[in-house]
Amino acid sequence: MTQNTIDWNECWKEQWQKNHEINNRKDSAGMWDEQDAARKFYRMSYEKNGERVNRTIAGLALTPESRVCDVGAGPGAITIPIARQVSHVTAVEPSEGMFAVLLENLRDEKIANVDCVKKRWEDVDVAADLCGPYDVVFASFSLDVPDMKAAIEKMCAASSQYVYIYWFAGEASWETMAIDLWPKLHGTEYVSSPKSDIIFNILYAMGIYPHVEHFVYEHIYRFATGDEAVEYFKPRHFVTTPGQEELLREYIMQSLQHDGDTVIVPGHSHRMKIWWDVNDFAPVE
Repeated sequence: MTQNTIDWNECWKEQWQKNHEINNRKDSAGMWDEQDAARKFYRMSYEKNGERVNRTIAGLALTPESRVCDVGAGPGAITIPIARQVSHVTAVEPSEGMFAVLLENLRDEKIANVDCVKKRWEDVDVAADLCGPYDVVFASFSLDVPDMKAAIEKMCAASSQYVYIYWFAGEASWETMAIDLWPKLHGTEYVSSPKSDIIFNILYAMGIYPHVEHFVYEHIYRFATGDEAVEYFKPRHFVTTPGQEELLREYIMQSLQHDGDTVIVPGHSHRMKIWWDVNDFAPVE
C-alpha cells in the first residue's frame, strides 16, 4: 500500500499566502516602515520587565566568544542585550522603520560589535551578505517567510552549531481580534498565519528532529489614551472609514483596562521554541 506523503512546506506556503492576501500585503516588513511604530514596538518589548526578551536570551547557548546572527532583528530589543554578552552579532532586518530605529538604538547604547544587513532573510546571500559561520542563528517571532524550508536551509548554512526558531502555536490574541473583527470590517473571514506544527513537520521531513519547548507569553499593549490605542490598531486592521473605526473602537473599549495613568490592551499567546544542533543532522533533499 502506497502511503500519501504530505508536503508540509507547500502547506506553509499555502497558509502563508492566504494570510498575506487577507492582510492585503506582500510581506510583513512594510507594516513597520514608520519609525514611530518601530519605537513603540521596542518599548513594548520591555513590558513586564522584558519577559520575552529575557526568556529568549536565556534560552540561547551563548558564551562571551559566541558569534550570533539575529534574523529579523527589528529595532534591536534582543540584538542589543545579546551584543553585550557575546563577541559579535549580525542583525538582519528588512523594514525601513525598524532598521532606522535599530541603528538609532545601537548608536544610543554605544554598541559597536553589531553589523546590520538591511534585507529580507529570503534575499540574503549567506556568503556575500553575512560574516559567518555563527555559533547561534536565531529568529525570534520574525520568520514570516513565504518558503519556510528554504529559510531553514539558509539558517543551517549560516550556523556552525545551533539554530533556534521561536514561533506561534494556536491563535494569538491579536489574531482572535482579527477573527472577530474581519467579517464586520471587511465582509470576509480572517485567515491566520501558519503555526509551529508545520515548522516541526517541515524539519522532520528534512531529517531534522528538533527540541521543542512550549510556553505561554502574556503581553501588553500600553497606551496613553483609548484614542491612541484605536490609532495603533487601525492600520493593523486596515480601518479606513468612519464606520470601520467605530466598530474597532467599540471592540477595543470592551477589552481596555486602566493601569495607573495609562490604558492597556492585555493579551496572551502560546509559543514554541524549536532548536537543534546542525552537527547532529544531515538534512535530506
